[in-house]
Amino acid sequence: MEPSTKMRIAALADLHHGRSDVNLKELFQAVTAQADILLLCGDITDHGLPDEAKSLAEEINRHLHVPALAVMGNHDYHSDQSELVDEILGSAGVNVLNGDSVEIGGVGFAGACGFAGGFDRWTLHPWGERAIRAFVQAAIDEVLKLEMALSRLDTTSRVVLLHYAPIRETVVGEPLEIFPFLGSSRLEDPLNHFKVSVAFHGHAHKGTHAGQTSTGVPVFNVSMPVLRATFPKRLPFHVIEVERDT
Repeated sequence: MEPSTKMRIAALADLHHGRSDVNLKELFQAVTAQADILLLCGDITDHGLPDEAKSLAEEINRHLHVPALAVMGNHDYHSDQSELVDEILGSAGVNVLNGDSVEIGGVGFAGACGFAGGFDRWTLHPWGERAIRAFVQAAIDEVLKLEMALSRLDTTSRVVLLHYAPIRETVVGEPLEIFPFLGSSRLEDPLNHFKVSVAFHGHAHKGTHAGQTSTGVPVFNVSMPVLRATFPKRLPFHVIEVERDT
């Protein structure tokens, strides 16, 4: 039997392990049956604690039998132990991307957390107080990480993992007042420039599942609350197919 020319990608975000009620055995076994790889798009843990990461790593070791990639989310950074969380997840075979890229099975993956700052004409600019300039620089630094990661990929299909949203469309449903804290349009530019095949993010728990960039790159909000609301009869992960290089 010839190998498939397409890769089945499962993605989810905002697992918040430590307070989540999801049945991880059921979830990971379903992912293993339905996909070739799992993408975890941030807020993997609830408080970024090593004990949360260890417990999750044990479940991954037991029940997930496909490769896994991840990016950190704001919750994963909360306890200032993200390097240890990264190491623990790595021990379970999860490759945490932070401005990194990797090719698996003829598909390229690039990942970064991303950051806030707002969308389109309302994007925050580096003007005024030092704190504002530092905030905007943090967003720019994440964009540079993503650009560098994508520049290292030679594959036809390029898949991006983020935590923060790169477009406004997929945060619609959240209160307007918090839009600037849910993502940044600055993250959209690398998706368009490198002709990304698809991008995934989380963070906006009450956002919209699907959107696209100004050039038509598909963007999916795979926050588990969004997936549960959008597909109430399915387990909270989303699967799409992309072409492999052969």
